[in-house]
Amino acid sequence: MKDVNVPALVVFVLFFALVTVMGFLASRWRRADNAAHLDEWGLGGRSFGTWVTWFLLGGDLYTAYTFVAVPAAVYATGAAGFFAVPYTIIAYPLVFLFLPRLWSVSRVHGYVTPADFVRGRYGSRPLSLVVALTGILATMPYIALQLVGIQAVLDVLGVGGGENANWFVKDLPLFIAFGVLAAYTYSSGLRAPALIAFVKDALVYIVIIVAVIYIPIRLGGYGHIFEATAQHFKEAKAGSLTIPENKQWTYATLALGSAMALFMYPHSVTGVLASKSRNTVRRNMAIMPAYSLMLGLLALLGFMAVAAGVGKGVKGYNSQLSVPQLFADMFPDWFTGVAFAAIGIGALVPAAIMSIAAANLFTRNVYKEWLKPAATPADETRIAKLVSLLVKVGALVFVLGMDKQAAINLQLLGGLWILQTFVSIVGGLFTRWFHHWALFAGWAAGMVYGTWEAYGISSKATKHFGGNSAEIPVIGEIGYIGLTAFALNLIVSVALTLVLRAAKAPELPDETKPSDYSAEAGDEEPKNAPEPVAAH
Repeated sequence: MKDVNVPALVVFVLFFALVTVMGFLASRWRRADNAAHLDEWGLGGRSFGTWVTWFLLGGDLYTAYTFVAVPAAVYATGAAGFFAVPYTIIAYPLVFLFLPRLWSVSRVHGYVTPADFVRGRYGSRPLSLVVALTGILATMPYIALQLVGIQAVLDVLGVGGGENANWFVKDLPLFIAFGVLAAYTYSSGLRAPALIAFVKDALVYIVIIVAVIYIPIRLGGYGHIFEATAQHFKEAKAGSLTIPENKQWTYATLALGSAMALFMYPHSVTGVLASKSRNTVRRNMAIMPAYSLMLGLLALLGFMAVAAGVGKGVKGYNSQLSVPQLFADMFPDWFTGVAFAAIGIGALVPAAIMSIAAANLFTRNVYKEWLKPAATPADETRIAKLVSLLVKVGALVFVLGMDKQAAINLQLLGGLWILQTFVSIVGGLFTRWFHHWALFAGWAAGMVYGTWEAYGISSKATKHFGGNSAEIPVIGEIGYIGLTAFALNLIVSVALTLVLRAAKAPELPDETKPSDYSAEAGDEEPKNAPEPVAAH
């Protein structure tokens, strides 16, 4: 039985109670006249301004798992773990080019999901379906990893009785956290994580600023931290403070591929579509890099954990616990509670948005499109609420029933999978040249190749799906499988489009027009929800 850190636990519970109350009160925040509409529950009424959107996207993209996993990767591998920093730096200028266009066309036509846009742009139900299912598939393990982040905090707090405790007692705190998350998400929809994100981001910034000043003082300064870390990696013969020459392709391709995938995730798009104006989206892409600065400081905690001797001498130490343990060892108990609250709340916000995004995809692009085309807006909202619960239940079962390494491996696969929707979505925002069957074939080629390559990679922890890098065909360097799969996807899509156009294959109607992609709020026609596009 572990000793419970009572002061830290009390602070943690108080913050958790605060955000729980905020989550339920959010249903009254900016309440709409017609709450029984998917736009209201799933997109917050498309009413969020610059600051709300900034906090929402920050809470959405920089999760508890980011808080735990990025420094854990640095702790275990050294400089290679910093790939998350350049990938976010690359991502924002990239998405600045196309997210305002996606917001505009979605606003005009009432699209709630990226698959809605694909359906309207290409008129293809099968292509829209696979984009939706890929989004759901990629999101599920991401939600599970938020619960893994909460588990790491609870484990270090000593809550649950340790590994040898009765399974119900051990996981009871996680059940409670899950129940609270499910309840306020069902009640308040996207407004709940949008409101809670203010608390989450404030705590994260406070904790990281204190950590990068206070912990180095206790450890003898950054010079000592880097010296101790370099010595550790030398003795362990694993990891380094710089990227070895034979790992540079892996590092660069992983950063680029991850940047391209970041805003393909349904929850990222959900945060963008909830913005009230096109300029709100543009302003957010300009100021979001402030989070990249925070991420760089966060990554340094991995080196601090090494220098502090966290996990030293413990065989098979779980690196995911390194940052929570560092906080517990370095901070006063009460501030440890604040830090753990930042991680715990940092799990609740993105988990809520992810479950809402997955529910929106199922409701609009599976249920309404294929099962009940006559569904009313009230029907859509009801189904979305139920699916959001089922998605969270699935993530909870996954976390409790499978090895944590499996959750991490599947999340890595999720990035590979979601990248395969890039050609259909981003390509469609700029051109209608691609043929819908060519895009479908390209998606299938990328998915099959990427999944098969990842399946064949083993590691010390697992026989399959043990990594995300393999030899790049033709080039011969080791690189990110997801980016190689994307290249194959693009090649197949272009080649098959040329063939189909040469054969004069029939195309389906495009319901969008050029002016839709630059429309501002107020330019859309007054309507509630779009009906499925008829295929002529």
